[in-house]
Amino acid sequence: MNPVLTVPRRALGRTRLEVSVLGFGTAPLGDLYAQLDDETAIDAVSRAFELDINLLDTSPLYGNGLAEHRCGAALRRVSRQDIVVCTKVGRWMDPFRGRDDSSGFIGGLPHRAVVDYSYDGTMRSVEQSLLRLGTDRLDLLLIHDVDVWTHGIDVIEQRFREAMTGAYVALDRLRGEGVVAGIGIGVNEAEMCVRFAQAGSFDTMLLAGRYSLLEQPALAHFLPLAQQQGIGVLLGGVFNSGILATGAVRGAKYNYRDAPPEILAKVAQIQRVCDAHNVALPTAALHFALGHPAVASVVLGGQSPREVESNVTALSRKVPTALWADLKAERLLDSETPVPLSEPG
Repeated sequence: MNPVLTVPRRALGRTRLEVSVLGFGTAPLGDLYAQLDDETAIDAVSRAFELDINLLDTSPLYGNGLAEHRCGAALRRVSRQDIVVCTKVGRWMDPFRGRDDSSGFIGGLPHRAVVDYSYDGTMRSVEQSLLRLGTDRLDLLLIHDVDVWTHGIDVIEQRFREAMTGAYVALDRLRGEGVVAGIGIGVNEAEMCVRFAQAGSFDTMLLAGRYSLLEQPALAHFLPLAQQQGIGVLLGGVFNSGILATGAVRGAKYNYRDAPPEILAKVAQIQRVCDAHNVALPTAALHFALGHPAVASVVLGGQSPREVESNVTALSRKVPTALWADLKAERLLDSETPVPLSEPG
């Protein structure tokens, strides 16, 4: 496999950055689903770099800083200028308090995440990330998890105000000083992307789970707005927490929970169309996500070098345009939904 030809790149919005259309997401490297040994985790990042994946997406949240530590070890093996490093703010780590087991990570560092969207809290978070990553600059900084999914409907307005009057001001300053090339948000809801886009000047936004082969709530408002404003869109969660990777099997996950019957039924219909074209369901899901012109990259996680290679292989597969036509004919996709016209690039 020739790494130069493996993963194409796209311009990221109005920044001067070019990112691989397949990014490497590092939540699993924070011991999300299983406790990983350092060698395997670091080798996964290194393998992504070898295959010309230049977008590295991480966060202090992932393993309470463990993912950033592991990414930093891999970064020291390559030329820093070749990698686009994206991390997040909104939490800093308190090393004097024990880990909060409600974080969702089964392992990680023995530190506690403190939710803090203030100006000072943001600067503290950035400083800690720079130290864990072992670098003197960042490429992208995102305000993390300002959404109802994370904080609940009762406090979301307070969190949004905190983020815009605190974190946004800090990131805008860091962008102006050249510490970071682009700023944005990373959330689970398309509606919050629209709110932030209308409230400030953002370069990029990472949206998880809300634009996928299964559902496209971002299509009506956010993605057209992103195109209009020149916001480079990164997509996470394009398998909807697993069901578009596993198919409609017993125990399949959707939004981190067991998939309900109506979701299982729709995925089974989508998979039947994919099977008719001899295309694996996760391959179709990956290619579909890259079909919208606002999307610069799809961020996929990986726990091992083999998983990274599997993702790159899926990207290299050809998907016939007739598959998309059949999905639209069966009303599994809206007739106006953008779809890939050729190879990702």
